[in-house]
Amino acid sequence: MRYASWLLRAILFIALFLFAVKNTDTVSLRFYFDQVWQAPLILALLAFFAGGAVVGVLASIATVLRYRREMMKLRRELRSRSQAEAEAISVRPDIGADSQPGM
Repeated sequence: MRYASWLLRAILFIALFLFAVKNTDTVSLRFYFDQVWQAPLILALLAFFAGGAVVGVLASIATVLRYRREMMKLRRELRSRSQAEAEAISVRPDIGADSQPGM
């Protein structure tokens, strides 16, 4: 399975590399205030892909932090319940220890 994974990665790398080699034409990106950026097409695609990935990660941070806070709250609650149960067991005498059946 490990070899298949590396083979798939190699094929994907070669496909993306060939895509980059085929798309070296210069493109002009026009921004506001008459600013123009000229770069190879593959560089522009890579920059906007990386920017989109960063925006996606930043958008998911709030959700991750909310789930992390909820998980910590639930862990504290579980810890307090298990401590309360341990205290209740240690305080409570053994019920029925003197009257076991058959004795």
